[in-house]
Amino acid sequence: MSRDYVERILRARVYDVAKETPLDRVALLSDKLGNDVFLKREDLQSVFSFKLRGAYNKMANLPAVERERGVAAASAGNHAQGVALAAQRLGVPAAIVMPTTTPRIKVEAVRRLGAEVILHGVSFDDSRTHALALTEERGLTFVHPFDDPDVIAGQGTVAMEILRQVDTTPYAVFVAIGGGGLIAGMGAYIKALWPEVKVIGVEPEDSPTMYRALEAGHPVDLDEVGLFADGVAVRRVGDHCFDIAKTCVDEVVLVNTDETCAAIRDIYDDTRSIAEPAGALGIAGLKRYVAREGLSGACLVAVDCGANVNFDRLRHIAERAEIGEQREGVFAVTIPERPGSFRAFCECLGGRAVTEFNYRFADAENAHIFVGLELRAPGDREEIIAQLEQRGYRVTDMSDNEMAKLHVRYMVGGRCGKTTNERLYRFEFPERPGALLTFLKSMGGQWNISLFHYRNHGSAYGRVLAGIEVRDDELDSLEASLATLGYRYQRESDNPAYELFLS
Repeated sequence: MSRDYVERILRARVYDVAKETPLDRVALLSDKLGNDVFLKREDLQSVFSFKLRGAYNKMANLPAVERERGVAAASAGNHAQGVALAAQRLGVPAAIVMPTTTPRIKVEAVRRLGAEVILHGVSFDDSRTHALALTEERGLTFVHPFDDPDVIAGQGTVAMEILRQVDTTPYAVFVAIGGGGLIAGMGAYIKALWPEVKVIGVEPEDSPTMYRALEAGHPVDLDEVGLFADGVAVRRVGDHCFDIAKTCVDEVVLVNTDETCAAIRDIYDDTRSIAEPAGALGIAGLKRYVAREGLSGACLVAVDCGANVNFDRLRHIAERAEIGEQREGVFAVTIPERPGSFRAFCECLGGRAVTEFNYRFADAENAHIFVGLELRAPGDREEIIAQLEQRGYRVTDMSDNEMAKLHVRYMVGGRCGKTTNERLYRFEFPERPGALLTFLKSMGGQWNISLFHYRNHGSAYGRVLAGIEVRDDELDSLEASLATLGYRYQRESDNPAYELFLS
């Protein structure tokens, strides 16, 4: 199958709109990892993403009569811009359905390219359903974002360029996976010509779509996908993509949010460009793979597949990068509530820098502090915990506690002793007018909200932490009410961060 795609890739019509992007050696990261690391700069395309390659190739290969009728697509970002640009260059009418939650900057970018933008639904699935209905209603051709042979072939030209640009045969190429179009096209080309080169996919831990598919032996539908790396937030990989990946992808590496943020900073340090989270997955996976395998002296390639990041997400990315780079640990520490105890705590650290310190008086005997500390080497977190426990401090490592990093660090001091039967939940609210009101109406005046913290990270979903007073015999009724909302939530009442700082 991979050899069939080589001919498709060689014939792909992409360079009317795409350019051959550079393959840059990233010197700082290469020195840090002890390997020759190269970055394929698809963020330098005119729409800041590789997506225009596949979209244009699909549309350029349509019969003339289909082009005249026009095309439809569904996307919240990169694919929409690729289709819109391809339609502009080919003179094809294009109707692109985008969720109502899509940031205005992306909507306006598509409109500027001349496409008709239709805002419909709150998720990609809603938009896709509407776009498919439009294709029937108007006689349009649907341009799939990944699961189409012409789209896959267009994306495969990225690999064709890499193999032409490298001086040394790469040991491995690292590629982000959403629906699978990019890694399918690249994997087919690489394995047909250089089968010894490892093709390694990278996915977020909370969106392991291809990872689960390869594990099961067939595409599977995920119940939920993470939203931080929204460019790869796909519930199911494409069938065509999976058929190629099962023979051409060596493995899939999973990375967390902190590792992704650290990779965004690595790319910035070397290139002074800012990748979107999905765009940095290749580097994040490469770093994890090198650490796992103890690899050195190898030629490694990662694809920076996009740079369409909202400016207001940068604060969150910067906050999490230190933890992802293992330069900061976050801890809850109990110290005596008496004068001089904070000074004694700092002296115990032996000159280690304090990066964050949150505290509010809670009781006369003990103080619970939320503290960030500089890490200097691998294993430092364990060393800090042991050092503090030897001095009699009670320590809880919060570095991997998502609720603590998203919410509690900004709420220390919010303890209240007057609540009864408080249950804690973490929600993801869609960023749209009325979302909060819908939530409050679901409470119906039956349950009291005793704690509420909202934080915007510049994405289509806001993060909310809420305490709700509810008796044991009403718990099932509350959760049935929450289920009807359709907002993703997670119980957090047993989270140690809650017990130490808020309950």
